Amino acid sequence: MDIPVISRLYFTGAFLTTAGCALDIISPFSLYFNFDLIFHHGQIWRLITTYLFFGMFSVDFLFHMFFLVRYCRSLEEGDFRGRTAHFAMMIMFGVTFMTAVAPFVSVHFLGSSLSFMMVYVWGRRNEDMRMSFLGIFTFNAPYLPWVMLAFSMLLGHPVTIDVIGILVGHTYYFLEYVYPVVADIRGWKVKKILEPPRVLHWICGTYQEPIHLHQD
Repeated sequence: MDIPVISRLYFTGAFLTTAGCALDIISPFSLYFNFDLIFHHGQIWRLITTYLFFGMFSVDFLFHMFFLVRYCRSLEEGDFRGRTAHFAMMIMFGVTFMTAVAPFVSVHFLGSSLSFMMVYVWGRRNEDMRMSFLGIFTFNAPYLPWVMLAFSMLLGHPVTIDVIGILVGHTYYFLEYVYPVVADIRGWKVKKILEPPRVLHWICGTYQEPIHLHQD
C-alpha cells in the first residue's frame, strides 16, 4: 500500500495476469495484441492485456517487475507527486501511441515498451543522477535506456520493443516538457498539448474549481 495508486494498480494487474496464466486460468494466446482479432472480431480486451503480460514467472518476469515498480513508482512519487491526472495522461499517451504503432511491427506484448518509456522519461527528468551498470562503469541517468538497449543487443534479444519505448518516451518528453517552454518563448496560443481533461482530474481526485475574481 506504500506504492502510489497508479503504479500499484499496474503492478497488481500485471502480477494477477501472469498468475492467471501460470495457473492455466487464462491463456497467453487470449492476451496478445492482434489487430484483426481486436477490430474485426471484437476482442477489445487485448488492447489492455497486451500491456499486462510480461511472460510466465521467471527471472525475466522478476526483472521486468523490478523495473516497472521502481521507475513507475519513482515517477509517480517524484515528478508527478500531487499530479496523478498528469501521470495517468502519460500512461494513456504511451498506450495510445504504442497501440497505433503495433500493427506495423511484429510485437505482440507491449508492456515492456511501456516500461521502457517510463525509464526514458525518468532518466530525462533525473539528468544528474549517477548510475552503475553491473559495477563495470557509471553513467548519468538519461543514458540508462540506451545502456539497456545495448545490453539487449549483446544478448541477441530483439530490440523492437525497446526502440518503441524510447521513441514514445522521447515524444512524450518533448510534448510535455520542451514544447511548453518553446511555446511560451515564441508566444504561441497553445501552451500545453497534453493537459489532462477535467474528467480525468475528477477521476484522479486532483480537480480544482477555477477561481473567478469579481470586481465590485
